[in-house]
Amino acid sequence: MVQVLKDTLKTIDGYKNMNPHYEELLNILEEVLILREMYRRKVTGDIFNVEESLILKKIAGGLPLVDFPEGTFELEGPKEYFIALLKIAQKRDLNETDEIIRKLNAGEIDYGEMVRESFTLLQDEDASDESEEGVFDLLDFLVEESLRPALELLSEKYGDIITGAKWSEGYCPICGREPKMSELKGEGGSRFLFCGQCGFEWQFKRIKCPFCGNEDQQTLAYFTIEEEEKYRVDVCNVCNKYIKAVDFRKAEKEPNLDVEDIATLHLDILADEEGYE
Repeated sequence: MVQVLKDTLKTIDGYKNMNPHYEELLNILEEVLILREMYRRKVTGDIFNVEESLILKKIAGGLPLVDFPEGTFELEGPKEYFIALLKIAQKRDLNETDEIIRKLNAGEIDYGEMVRESFTLLQDEDASDESEEGVFDLLDFLVEESLRPALELLSEKYGDIITGAKWSEGYCPICGREPKMSELKGEGGSRFLFCGQCGFEWQFKRIKCPFCGNEDQQTLAYFTIEEEEKYRVDVCNVCNKYIKAVDFRKAEKEPNLDVEDIATLHLDILADEEGYE
């Protein structure tokens, strides 16, 4: 993992030079990835308990392994990580982090409720604080990130079982989150969806919307940007949603999709301008 982190940080430096407009967000991501690795090593035991005897039944029934809206979890470790993440934002005077940290420590804000709201989509998206790009909500990102180390370990533990069971849904089999990006792999360009919440990737039909299941080629489309052949945006004109896709098959190294997500925010802007969500 240390070498992977070093390679990723080198990639981030390269993107900073290519696109200074994203430098501040990439600086934040850089600090987050270093902190994530530290907290991965601190995770002991299973924060999100999974009944192993029910895994195959859950997969067959289209149910993710972790039930966030209904489950009860020991979140002290993720909460500690969340506060550490907030301090990254605190240095930049973003999202009134001083007040958020004070209320968390005083018990005025329930971190567990923030997590549940994140998964049940109860947050008012219109009231979210956005960055200058208008498509990146730092606080939402930090809430999701606070769960990432523990969920990554869960993905590593049960990933092979899920892959073998051929999960075919458009949402993550680990946590139920919608995919953040997709990636084309192999000679045939098999499509894999990537969950930004837990880092899991799973194979999915090439011609199908992961959000509504639409398979009508007449209502599925994509757009690209000149001189950026390795990126595209797949759109569905039934549900009006989109997902960014990367094709690094000709590259020497596997992409880090957390980094690619930030480095392609201009694609989010274009999709938003075209009316896609």
